[in-house]
Amino acid sequence: MEDAKLTASEWNILNCLWERSPRTVMQLAGELEKTVGWARSTTITVLHRMEAKGLVRCEQAGRGKAYVPLVERDQAAVAETRSFLDRVYQGSVGMMMSAMAQWEGLSRDQIAQLRAILDQAEQEADQ
Repeated sequence: MEDAKLTASEWNILNCLWERSPRTVMQLAGELEKTVGWARSTTITVLHRMEAKGLVRCEQAGRGKAYVPLVERDQAAVAETRSFLDRVYQGSVGMMMSAMAQWEGLSRDQIAQLRAILDQAEQEADQ
């Protein structure tokens, strides 16, 4: 997964599968039609590509086929974050946080959450 960058379409399907799995093509197509306006054929095309990339697996479910994700949400999020950080900020977490703080204007709660995350990282680094 570290090398694979997910497309927006792949994220759409994986989000559906992470929410509930296994799901049939018809279930996925119905949900994706409502949420992103896809035709059934689009869902099928993307599923076939994802299966070829090893992101999902197709299983026989009665008379139909059902799909399950082969990548965990956390694993995909970490890989995507690493890719974004490398592309946009040359791997600098400090540059990213500075940009976010300036653009977004962090609330006290968000600052407290960041401090807790940094405190935890510091403890793990000391071990």
